[in-house]
Amino acid sequence: MDGNLEVLRESLPRLAEGVLVTLHLTLGGALGAFVLAVVLGVLARSGSTLVRALVRVVVEFFRGTSLLVQLFWLFFVLPLLGVELEPMTCGILALSLNYGAYGAEVVRGSVAAVDRGQWEAAHALGMSAAHRMRRIIFPQAWALMLPSLANLLIQLLKGTAVVTFITLSDLTFHIEQLRQSTGSTLFAFTVGLLLYFVLAYLLNLGMNVLEIRAKHTLGRGRSMREIWLPTRPKPVETGGEQP
Repeated sequence: MDGNLEVLRESLPRLAEGVLVTLHLTLGGALGAFVLAVVLGVLARSGSTLVRALVRVVVEFFRGTSLLVQLFWLFFVLPLLGVELEPMTCGILALSLNYGAYGAEVVRGSVAAVDRGQWEAAHALGMSAAHRMRRIIFPQAWALMLPSLANLLIQLLKGTAVVTFITLSDLTFHIEQLRQSTGSTLFAFTVGLLLYFVLAYLLNLGMNVLEIRAKHTLGRGRSMREIWLPTRPKPVETGGEQP
């Protein structure tokens, strides 16, 4: 055990590099997935049948095919067509497309869940469709979609492990290196489990903060200050009995 800990101490710089690569993939993929999810999710409610049909095809294609196959296609097939991307770019693009398709359904459902009266009120005020979506509908849908987006973000973090197959030295790659150095599968992959858990927990905390802020902005919950610095209720003053 002492030998494993010594190898782990020597491997910390490489593990830190792997964590940075994993975070880069996670945050880059999350940003791309969110942009794609919002665009596809909003267009899914378009008045044009053709647009809705195209969105459905795109969403179902990327939801219905393997993330690993999509990654291999970008990394191995695109160069055959004259387009060569860096491994990091391939990883971020594959994650964005795959999880963006799942996120599109979250956005579409959340927008549809906004109370119909809000739509009618915004229409009665003469707002354009874009203005109505930006100022009235999307802020309310944002609070509704955050729990599901948080789950997708954690799934995306775990999905970054597939980039090991396209020569990226992410956290999973360095965990495998640790296993080979220590000769202990139990020790190495236990370290890997703990590191992924810490990353997922921190990301989840960040999403919880966003959810609290979004609900407070809509007047549906306490602010972060009220949660972290709760005020004591004032004692109720009661007058004495009159003689």
